[in-house]
Amino acid sequence: RRMRAARLGHFKQLSDYDWHWPRRIDRAAVEDLMTLSFMNDAANIVFIGPNGVGKSTLARNVAHQALICGHTVLFRTASEMLGELAALDSDAALRRRLHHYAAADVLAIDEVGYLSYSNRHADLLFELISRRYEKRSTIITTNRPFADWSEVFPNAACVVSLVDRLMHRSEVISIEGDSYRFKEAAERSKAQREKRTSRSSGEKVPAA
Repeated sequence: RRMRAARLGHFKQLSDYDWHWPRRIDRAAVEDLMTLSFMNDAANIVFIGPNGVGKSTLARNVAHQALICGHTVLFRTASEMLGELAALDSDAALRRRLHHYAAADVLAIDEVGYLSYSNRHADLLFELISRRYEKRSTIITTNRPFADWSEVFPNAACVVSLVDRLMHRSEVISIEGDSYRFKEAAERSKAQREKRTSRSSGEKVPAA
């Protein structure tokens, strides 16, 4: 039941993560997160980096580790969670849903920064982070440095306070590199070209 509620989806295990692909990543820091020691202080985890470097994969691995160790975990994209909260049409329903997200031992919010949000969305995220502040750990993945969050939540008065609460007692994992998805796509394209070349030259292509 906890696994279904977490909604981690399919993800690459940490043992299969290509540590050599990013130009910069603190492997020791990531592996230390798997001990879950950050939860003892209700510290937050922030994975920052460009698209395709494995932020969501790493966040899912940490969240899964917490789950199998008996903790309650929720994994949601920012757009999914904030859209759900903003759509609730009664104060009572909103309070119940905020409590649902605030009560999880680990809440992972994926893809903050890929879309821009209204003041209403910013206020809801601030309310949620405030409820969890110094009580439970939150994991964030983002492609934008905190200095750019005013563009993610334009005109929202709470952005500075939101970032302050997230950054206080947090572990920031900065990842630099090119998209691994582009690398995999290029490798698939190369393999397909080689197969077509082999067929056109009359060579027998071995079965995959």
